Amino acid sequence: MALESNERPDKPITKFESMLKTDDVYFFDAEDFEDIVHHYLNHGKISLAKKGIKIGLQQHPASIELKLLQVEVMVFENQMEKAEALLDELQRLDKHNDEIYIQRANIFSKRDDHEGAIDLLQKALSFTDNSFDIYSLLGMEYLFMDNFKNAKESFMKCVEFDEEDYSSLYNVVYCFEFLEDYDGAIIYLNGYLENNPYCEVAWHQLGKQYYYKHMFTEALTAFDFAIISDDTFIGAYFEKGKVLEKLGRHKEAIENYETTISIEDPTSHAFLRIGKCYEKLKDTEMAKYYFYQTVHEDPLLDKGWLAITNLYYSIKDFEKAIFYINKALNIDGENPQYWKKCANIHMALKNYDQADFAFKQAVDLGNFELETWLNWAEVVHINGEEAAAVEILTQGREFYPDNLKLLYNSVGYLLLAEDPINARIMLMDALKIDKKLKKLHLFTENFPEYGKSEWTQEIVRKYNKTS
Repeated sequence: MALESNERPDKPITKFESMLKTDDVYFFDAEDFEDIVHHYLNHGKISLAKKGIKIGLQQHPASIELKLLQVEVMVFENQMEKAEALLDELQRLDKHNDEIYIQRANIFSKRDDHEGAIDLLQKALSFTDNSFDIYSLLGMEYLFMDNFKNAKESFMKCVEFDEEDYSSLYNVVYCFEFLEDYDGAIIYLNGYLENNPYCEVAWHQLGKQYYYKHMFTEALTAFDFAIISDDTFIGAYFEKGKVLEKLGRHKEAIENYETTISIEDPTSHAFLRIGKCYEKLKDTEMAKYYFYQTVHEDPLLDKGWLAITNLYYSIKDFEKAIFYINKALNIDGENPQYWKKCANIHMALKNYDQADFAFKQAVDLGNFELETWLNWAEVVHINGEEAAAVEILTQGREFYPDNLKLLYNSVGYLLLAEDPINARIMLMDALKIDKKLKKLHLFTENFPEYGKSEWTQEIVRKYNKTS
């Protein structure tokens, strides 16, 4: 037999779980069943939620709210047709139930029909005074459509309803950032802080906006207020450390990063930033210590291995540098900057074949920097492949058509490749850009065997006569 709920003083969740372990059947109010089901849904315990719905509908077969929760589970399990059939049935019973439209919108969203979902949520708004959740759902639908302006306005409505809804506050700021409207975000957050002067989240976000605009003094003040509001707010200490780095106050930055470690378990990112600060302070040993701490904490953080690489590269210990750049490449082999660094190290070690391969990888992955083309061409030239060097610089000139370093080096490599006709054409092209011959030394100094030759002097004389 069913026992009345007042016969069992336990909370509904505890009592429901006790009932499942026994043969007793306890009676619950429909509202209790709703709370029970919501609890399990919120904790991802779908099977228990389904049991709660089943027993709830046995005791309250006319409960629209429990049937709507049944729809929610059906949608979660992708039983869309069953969900829609049940919603049709419920809509005939209650045409003005906002939750019916919300669940239909959820189905439309699952089918990537975000415009249809928005239309349904707008209808739901007309049937309820409690629109907080609906505006939150609207904001997410607009985000799916990359409509950041409307998403921002929807999340702003949520913050108006509940100023402690930090999830929506973050989303508002995210929209401002995506729109690159940092000034708008600053105005909004300052307005919010007038009513919530001790909100560490808002101060933290305000500091980040100032940071984006390189307003470091203002950013520092904002992060200080975030820390005053909550002196255990790790994010504020970390961001303050980054600002202090920008201001060249590296010792103070270290103090803030160390504070984050003292509050909570150390993170690889904190160790990395401390190491960078010591590097700026020219304290190589301490920098090395913290970089090693970084990769010990997180061996898969490629930036940690890169930091160690750069440190050894700076002190010209290229053997160790190549060992550690390979560690970074093993983690992220698609990073063109890592391949470029690898190439430069091999170049310093005079491993020209490996440098050639690494430069090719860097370019194939999208590194088209001027220095890359010049160094790659030099490497293949050292390997005696002048024609390949010319071809590399030809590719580079697609990105830097008027760069005189590329042009004058091409002249030299063409001459080395015994192609004086194209070398002459290339030299004339260079002289047309270098009208006052201010950069001619790029050719004469790099290729002295040709720089002062009669061949070169004749072309320069003819150019001077015609110009």
